Amino acid sequence: MVGAIELPDHAPIPQRRADALRQEAPAVEKPASPATPAAESACRKELRTLGIAFTAISAMKAKGGCRLPYPLKVTALSAKIRLQPAAVLNCRTARAAAILFQNKGAAAAKKHFEARIATVVHGSAYVCRPINGMAKLSEHAYGNALDISAVELSDGRRVEVSGKAKGAEGKFLADIRTAACGPFTTVLGPGTNADHSNHFHFDLKKRRKPYCR
Repeated sequence: MVGAIELPDHAPIPQRRADALRQEAPAVEKPASPATPAAESACRKELRTLGIAFTAISAMKAKGGCRLPYPLKVTALSAKIRLQPAAVLNCRTARAAAILFQNKGAAAAKKHFEARIATVVHGSAYVCRPINGMAKLSEHAYGNALDISAVELSDGRRVEVSGKAKGAEGKFLADIRTAACGPFTTVLGPGTNADHSNHFHFDLKKRRKPYCR
């Protein structure tokens, strides 16, 4: 036929535009999970050197601003000092607690009881809550604090944190409280107020100088 257009035997079938775009678009790679910061890795390496038993767990975040991006579940402050129950903390707080009880805490146990520290018993580590009676979040909300309620010794003695402790137990607790002011920036306990009548509160809040009462 005159004027007819002759098609090739195997003419391609036109694609719909959306299908063509899907084929031509490059594959999008999923972003890699953020790497552990160098400071965090260095801190964890130091924990291992100190003999601290810990497990890295998933980041924690809750409504109101509570957050712990690199939490650790800590079960021991050295090869010989258990932490009970297991405490969820940030690395810096775990390191400060270990330094306290491995060094001056251990020296105080030797001095007053001729024994070693077997277990540090805590009442609170990471917990999403405000400071009692205030709207401001507690340092516990960042895994930045540890409350110590008792210390168990290798001879079976259990020393409860109390303002009523006397004799060797009172002196032992006083030594730990004094020694904590340095590794920690906040040290509170019996006599500070009613909220701390039965435990030591240690935290690493940023301050110009330590607040120890």
